Amino acid sequence: MNEASRKRGRPRAYDPDAALARARDVFWEGGFTGSSLDALSAATAMNRPSLYGAFGDKEALYLRTLERYRDEGVTAMRQALDPDRSLREGLGIVYATALSIYLDGEAGARGCLLIGTAAVEAVLHPAVRAVLHGSLTAFEQELEERFRLARDRGEICAAADATALARLASAVLHSLAVRARAGESRAVLEAIADSGVAMICAAAGAA
Repeated sequence: MNEASRKRGRPRAYDPDAALARARDVFWEGGFTGSSLDALSAATAMNRPSLYGAFGDKEALYLRTLERYRDEGVTAMRQALDPDRSLREGLGIVYATALSIYLDGEAGARGCLLIGTAAVEAVLHPAVRAVLHGSLTAFEQELEERFRLARDRGEICAAADATALARLASAVLHSLAVRARAGESRAVLEAIADSGVAMICAAAGAA
């Protein structure tokens, strides 16, 4: 076996998914600016050259964690809004799933990675702003698609505005994220989520 073959067959010395998850947790707790390269290196068990080689600079690593968080969130939302469930039940699961994430964290409730950290950096970092905007749009599109389906099959009023309803549902989600990070209790957040579902379904003319 030649040297090139040995290199191709050699396994990676790190797990990229695990490294991204650990880097995400550092950014989630400290934000982009407050997360040092030393902290990221320690969390991922990768020295700086290895970290740069695997993910690029600090901003590139942060963007990767945001994109992974978005992709996982979109998948979870799509599952929650399964058409086999009623719209009311699906929305309830969306908010319950979000709260299970927002209220987690070793140092306290972390809220949403996007709302809690990317919104802070969006003004000075165009690439972060683009990922934040694209991510919020992706979540709204999932919601809008479910509202359109509900309207098409008579689950909500035929005149319901799917786009406006999706934005309203997103606004409730964002409020939960901010309030969780601010230290609001689970009981209060769950009450807000329940009120949000009732308000959205009433606005949509749902049964």
